[in-house]
Order: sequence, then C-alpha cells, then structure tokens
Amino acid sequence: MDPLGLLIDLHRDGERQGPGGDAETELALQLAGVDRTAPLRLADIGCGTGASTLLLARLLPNARIMAVDLRPEFLDVLQARARQLGVADAITPCACSMDNLPFADGELDVIWSEGAVYNIGFARGIAGWRRFLKPGGLLVVSEITWTTAARPADLHRHWQAEYPEIDRASTKIGQLEQQGYAPIGYVVLPQNCWLDHYYRPLQARFSDFLSRHGHSEAARAIVSAEEHEIRLYEAHSAHFSYGMYVARRVG
Repeated sequence: MDPLGLLIDLHRDGERQGPGGDAETELALQLAGVDRTAPLRLADIGCGTGASTLLLARLLPNARIMAVDLRPEFLDVLQARARQLGVADAITPCACSMDNLPFADGELDVIWSEGAVYNIGFARGIAGWRRFLKPGGLLVVSEITWTTAARPADLHRHWQAEYPEIDRASTKIGQLEQQGYAPIGYVVLPQNCWLDHYYRPLQARFSDFLSRHGHSEAARAIVSAEEHEIRLYEAHSAHFSYGMYVARRVG
C-alpha cells in the first residue's frame, strides 16, 4: 500500500482526522449568530469522517448539509454514522476536491471547514470559496495558528516545513478582511481538543495499524512522523493551536 493509502487506513477509523471538539464547534456556531431553525444550505468542506458534519446536522435540524471530502472512504464512514444517528436525510456526501467545488455562485448560507483548509492553503481557500456564499453568508474555518510572537526553533522549523502558511491570528484576520469578509469571532482550540479528541485516540490505533501492515517500513515511518508531531505538541502547546475563524461575507 502506498503512503497515502496507509494514511487513509490509519485515520479512517478515527472520529476525528484532526484536533477539534463538539463544544468548540457549537461555540463557533453561537459566535456566528446562526439561526438554528432556518432552512440553511451549508457545506462542510474537508469533512473527513464527519465529526463536525454530524454535530451540525443535530444542531441545525432544518439545514441541508453537503459533506465534502476528497476521500470516498471517509464519506462511507460518515454516511454509516449518519444513519446510526438518524440524520442521514439531512446530509449529502460529495467526493470532490475543495479547490473544485460543485456549488453555484451565492448558493450557500454557511461554509464550514475544520482542520482541512491547509490542503490548499488558508489564503487560497478563503478567496476561492467566497463566491459560493450568499451576501452576508457565514464562513467558519479552523487553521493552524501561532499563539505567541516567538517560538522554539525546532517547533518553528517543523511547521515551516509542514505548512509554510502558519502564522499569527492577526495575519489570518487581515487576510479575511482583504478577501471581502468581516471577521466576527475567533476561538483557540484548548489542549483537550488535541490530546483527548485526536492524539490519544490516534495513538491507541498505532498497534493495530502496524500489525495490519506487517510492521512495514512505510507504516513505521507514518507512525514515527505522527509520534514526532505529538511530542512537539506536548512540549510546545503554549505556542500554537488551531484557531477557529468566524467571518461574514461582505457585499
């Protein structure tokens, strides 16, 4: 199995494919001022196996949610979980790239994206997605963010190599303003969103993952890279997190 296939196999059984939490999703919804009874059209872009999608479907009972992810394997898991929770009728899966979305201009009331925009870059994502929102439509997107002005050299090197667009919240908010959004809220994910909801469940899957793939060199390399990232977070969590940015399309 190639490295991408291995990564999909490792993450497919996870409730989350990145840091996050139900409380933080609901807080962002509150900051956005969403009318929970309205018949909204919402796209959850880069939804993975659907942690945020499923919660939004429960919190917004009259919404129609398009669950967008490039990986059909993740969408299959999402659909199975949606059926179990009784919200499958509210969710339409869409296996496509986040930089080639099938929406019409001004079609959406809300665009939601947790822990996924890095795949095309924050600046490109918010610029390209804006046209799909109605005037006054809402954008909620989480992004890896420096939370201090200075940081340890090893941490800086790691994230500059992994995602050169990492920056402070002030820069991200400025980019939103430049791209025609009015920022209305910002939430920093706390430690439990990383450790309890993502890293610890991920670590619990390492042993079975390695066994499934015969402890191959490629599988061991993936686990090693994940363990390195976890150690960096445990050592330096004061300096970075995901920020959830809430903004409204202007004009």
